[in-house]
Amino acid sequence: MTGGIHHITMITRKVQANVDFYAGFLGLHLVKRTGGYEDATQLHLFYGDASGTPGSLITFLVWEDGSPGRVGYGQPSEISLAIPPESIGFWLTRALQFNIATAGPMQEFGEPVLRLRDPDGIIIKLVGTQAVTAPAVWTTKDVPEADAIRRIRGATILTETPEETSAFLTDHFLYTSHAHTETIMRMISASGDCIDVRDATGFWSSAPGTGTIDHIAFRAAGKTEALATFEQLIAGGAEATALHDRKYFQSIYVREPGGTLLELATDGPGMLIDEEPAALGTQLFVPPHFHEDVENLKVVLPQFGLPGEVRFIYRELPFTHRVYMPEISGGHTFVLLHGTGGNETTLMPFASQVAPDATLIGVRGRSTEEGSARWFRRFGPLSFDQGDIRAEAAAFAAFVDGAVDAYGLDLQRTTFLGYSNGANLLAALMQLHPGLIRNAVLLRAMNVLEEALEADLADTRILAIAGDRDPMRAKARQLEEGLGKAGADVTSAAVSAGHELGPGDMDMVRDWLSL
Repeated sequence: MTGGIHHITMITRKVQANVDFYAGFLGLHLVKRTGGYEDATQLHLFYGDASGTPGSLITFLVWEDGSPGRVGYGQPSEISLAIPPESIGFWLTRALQFNIATAGPMQEFGEPVLRLRDPDGIIIKLVGTQAVTAPAVWTTKDVPEADAIRRIRGATILTETPEETSAFLTDHFLYTSHAHTETIMRMISASGDCIDVRDATGFWSSAPGTGTIDHIAFRAAGKTEALATFEQLIAGGAEATALHDRKYFQSIYVREPGGTLLELATDGPGMLIDEEPAALGTQLFVPPHFHEDVENLKVVLPQFGLPGEVRFIYRELPFTHRVYMPEISGGHTFVLLHGTGGNETTLMPFASQVAPDATLIGVRGRSTEEGSARWFRRFGPLSFDQGDIRAEAAAFAAFVDGAVDAYGLDLQRTTFLGYSNGANLLAALMQLHPGLIRNAVLLRAMNVLEEALEADLADTRILAIAGDRDPMRAKARQLEEGLGKAGADVTSAAVSAGHELGPGDMDMVRDWLSL
């Protein structure tokens, strides 16, 4: 077996902050950007050296605005990156310049270590060492080659069964015991990198989420070696997965006795299979089984800018939201409110197909029902929490006011588009805060306010689309009549559909926008 670490995968909550830290502050090379193999709407970033060499790769699953995880046993707790020993001073100074808190330098197993945390709170150690080789050092204009990060030095695993974890690493991944403290066993590979097995007896258990390390991948020379290890794992009673083709490598997954997820990944084909060295990380790769959705995925996946590139700066507003900026803007903006169970990206493909040159702001409802996002609480299918509706409508009005200030939102050139529960909140919002919304598209909406309001909607233009087979069609008519009586310019339409959306809805919205 080739041995050693192939890559380490972590989970981040904010892609731009992640890129600014790893490509900006640490000066790593973004060598690949892909959609996930199981879920292509999840962005996956790979950082590494100049060639994306196995052993230099740290990767991130982007759970944009996802829930934080918890570091505990059954999970890695920190990673370490190798730098020249004499470069500790350079990185300490650089951390001060970037206002990044550090701990150290201190000595760990005879090596100088500078500890810091990335934007998600993951512990990153910069370790002064010559123990690992650096075949393709990547440099930037402000991180010279003499001080640049070489490759991965190692990682720490938290386990309640340290002896079993250590034996597993020895038996299947060829790590050998090197040194130990009272609570840590340092294991070394033939490649020179290390795994510190830490006794976490008495710790709390781990929980997946942002700010955690998902897994550690070890190296195999090729498919034959990976399959041989797979057979060995199965023979030993481990529950390893079959070989997965990840285009840039093939891999198997297994959990060691302490619960940490491990991967065995082949060195080839490698990161240069579809991009030249000078172009690494510039194109989005979408797994072939998602190719029909490429254009939609480009809208849904979070955008970011590399150091020196233009980037969108998010502001703190009352609702979690995602902004999509088209390459060429037509000056129109859509604010999107999803239906029950959706999120801030759900309606982005729909809106992008309706208006490809529009800026999109997808917003996530703050109420939940059995884990599904909603815009306000309900007591039953047709019984709604009136106080919650008013509170969330007021909060959304504050969101709109904030977006006007923060993002320069022009309400005259903004269309608010809501589907189902999101459309219901929009309808309530227009009645509770008249004059705020000038253009609205209500898809499968109904009135959820029990008290009739006297609102002046004379300056409001509305398209209301119902499904002709929708059980709520009668409720939709009542809402449309009420909005019309309030003075709104209401265009009522019906499509051949139930409560679901379809191409007919897109055509009607396009036609209405062109009027």
